[in-house]
Amino acid sequence: MSPRAGLDTHTLVLAAAEIADEQGIEEVTLAALAARLGVRSPSLYNHINGLQGLRSLLAVHGLELLNAAIAAASEGLKGDAAIHAMGQAYVDFARKHPGLYETTLRAPEEGNSELVRASEQVLSSIIRLLSCYELDAEGELHAVRGLRSLLHGFAALENKGGFGMPLDTNISLNWLISAFIAGIRSKSSSTGTGQ
Repeated sequence: MSPRAGLDTHTLVLAAAEIADEQGIEEVTLAALAARLGVRSPSLYNHINGLQGLRSLLAVHGLELLNAAIAAASEGLKGDAAIHAMGQAYVDFARKHPGLYETTLRAPEEGNSELVRASEQVLSSIIRLLSCYELDAEGELHAVRGLRSLLHGFAALENKGGFGMPLDTNISLNWLISAFIAGIRSKSSSTGTGQ
């Protein structure tokens, strides 16, 4: 059976991403994807390696989009301004692509070189933005974990309706990022490095 004309892996990933963002990642099934594209489920196997393969492709796609958003937001910025821009872009990505964002959270499995590459690109982008704080290599990784945890926690609470008070969530996010930056500055000063 030959692949349907006009149907390719990229088209499948984009359609699956739409389902994930509209209905949640658990609703991304081969049957749902086939129905969205107007094809039979078996024809999807010409382009993807089952549901696990599709989810892996979605994670790569999500990480690439997240990295592009971080890069665009922080372009030409350094220091605190770059961290604020990156943090806002991260949360905005989670707001705009809640299902796709969820695929970016797991550490890549060994042997999946595309997913490892995409994950490392995001990590490298964030480390590059943190470089002005003059942390050592281990400190940079701790800082990335901390920042990612803060941003993810904020995005997850917001997504689940956890911020019910009539306050601008972007102002709250700005406060949170400022507190994180103050913590990094304090940590780097106490170890004799940093500005």
